[in-house]
Amino acid sequence: MSTKKYNVGIIGYGWAATAHIDAINKTSQAQVTAIYSSRPLDSAALSAKHGGQIKAYQSVEALLADPDIHVVDITSYPSQHCAQAVAAAKAKKHIILEKPMANSLAEVMQIFEAAEKNGVKGCVCFELRFSGQMLSTQAIIDQGLLGEIHYGEVDYYHGIGPWYGQYRWNIGKKDGGSALLTAGCHALDGLLMCMPGEVDSVMSLSTKSKSAYFTPYEYDTSAVTIVKFKNGAVGKCAAIVDCLQPYYYRTHLMGSHGSLLDNKLHSEKLKSDKTKWSTLSMKMCDSGDVNDHPYQSQFEAFFEALAQGQDMPLTSFRDGLRTFKVIFAADQSAANGGQPVKVA
Repeated sequence: MSTKKYNVGIIGYGWAATAHIDAINKTSQAQVTAIYSSRPLDSAALSAKHGGQIKAYQSVEALLADPDIHVVDITSYPSQHCAQAVAAAKAKKHIILEKPMANSLAEVMQIFEAAEKNGVKGCVCFELRFSGQMLSTQAIIDQGLLGEIHYGEVDYYHGIGPWYGQYRWNIGKKDGGSALLTAGCHALDGLLMCMPGEVDSVMSLSTKSKSAYFTPYEYDTSAVTIVKFKNGAVGKCAAIVDCLQPYYYRTHLMGSHGSLLDNKLHSEKLKSDKTKWSTLSMKMCDSGDVNDHPYQSQFEAFFEALAQGQDMPLTSFRDGLRTFKVIFAADQSAANGGQPVKVA
């Protein structure tokens, strides 16, 4: 008998799921006790591989009917997220949901409303908000070292070609969606984390590499979005999944007292040499591998919030809804050749 508070059932047993399982089991509050996959799985083999007692399920419905499961972690294909998350909410299970939440704003709203109606809490896997780079960046902002931010850039460069695990299904519009939805959402979400106020409108353009590696993609794999905030600030987000270069998660923020470029800072408040950057010691987001992402910190925060009966900080369903409203508006703008789109 486990002494941990929350039993977690995994829906979808792929690459992301294995990273989630390890992170969940390392938390002090929860353990994985069930896994559903469309492939036949053996309970004994799963238990031996991941530790503890894990039951294999052959249907989502059977897993959701298990009264001993408190939380479900949905790591299936994005096109399946809405139906599975809504069913989980109706079964009164709290939900961890891999990004993207879903492939349309209407589906994201269905998930949000189902969770609200059934009194369950959600965690969206925008785990980079819990990275050393973004937490350090937020601390610098909160300390006022940049002053009032008027311009910011957060960009995502990660070539998702045939050498990468998710390429197999990522190339299709059904599950890949767009450059922003499939992966660049991390950068757009990071921009919203850093920039003050609500979004007024977005303007986006997209294109695609001519490299043979990326020819199979059914959608544009490079997009750049300009974000206009209601307070007058402006932001930019590049979502590039067809680049041939190392992974790069770029941040550049400018304010009334200074600027931050990745791990380099200049602030008038520090009386530093304005001709040189000060280098900060922070753990950078430098890998697209899910095993390098800070899931454990994020999941710890989620389980702690559940224990308090509260929405989790930074990546609740409400936080995710805010980000995806902007993402879907940006994709609409790109589809219309860059016409500005208001964000509701």
